[in-house]
Amino acid sequence: MKNTIIVAFFLVGLIGANAQSELEKINKVLYDYIEGTANGQPDRLKSAFHEDFNLYFVVNDTLRVWSGKKYIENIKPGVKSNRIGKVISIDFEGNAAIARIEILMPGRKRIYTDYLMLLKMKDKWKIIHKSFTFKNYPK
Repeated sequence: MKNTIIVAFFLVGLIGANAQSELEKINKVLYDYIEGTANGQPDRLKSAFHEDFNLYFVVNDTLRVWSGKKYIENIKPGVKSNRIGKVISIDFEGNAAIARIEILMPGRKRIYTDYLMLLKMKDKWKIIHKSFTFKNYPK
């Protein structure tokens, strides 16, 4: 979150309070995703993601698509996972945004990078797309 706050305060001076307000709204959605997965809160995920979102990733040079509904179903209420996430960056214009998230998973010894696309509809930001990759912890 530290990185996001720095970005938000920097941008406020350049483009005004409205931009700060939008960044705060986007950041809230991103942390609903991060904390919802880490703390076993599927309802927070449902509020963060658009109902038609999917996840995209590559395995053995082949594109894989994971249903967002199935992803949320894997989050069991109250079951915490060993995930430590933070927002690395947010870029937005009008009603479209992209965010980069970093998720540390000590149990798997992996660092995931998520790229999330968001759209603002009916004055609410929603994650509509997630693509991700990972690397193993350095030895």
